[in-house]
Amino acid sequence: MNELQELYQEVIIDHGTKPRNFGKLETCSHQAEGFNPLCGDELILFLDVDENNIITHIKFEGQGCAISTASASLMTQFLVGKTIEEAEQAMHEFTAMVTTSPNEEHSRLGKLKILAGVNKYPSRVKCASLPWHTLLAALKNETEAASTE
Repeated sequence: MNELQELYQEVIIDHGTKPRNFGKLETCSHQAEGFNPLCGDELILFLDVDENNIITHIKFEGQGCAISTASASLMTQFLVGKTIEEAEQAMHEFTAMVTTSPNEEHSRLGKLKILAGVNKYPSRVKCASLPWHTLLAALKNETEAASTE
């Protein structure tokens, strides 16, 4: 196993077993639910966005596989301090990263680049992208659960 694959597995295990920003945000301006019907991953995302459209707090609850949980954990760390526009751009870049060649540069994604390894497991792409679909639903104030289908 090469060094990048080992790091990918370490990050998935770390964030999957000890997710950051896990729990309910008591007061939030945006909230959405997400569901992956293929594997049963469920997610509720809570965001607090200030008057300047900056994400000041973000948390999630739910249950899912290690990849879904790790993706949500890394995403919440990445998005604090970002504007809604930056969050939407990151969502599109993340989706492109996990569905195209992992050799492509995604420099604006920081630590999230480690999840490019999901590309090698097509059945897991939806697991990794569920938090991002849920983010988009929350930002658009959608009432229907976001889905990976």
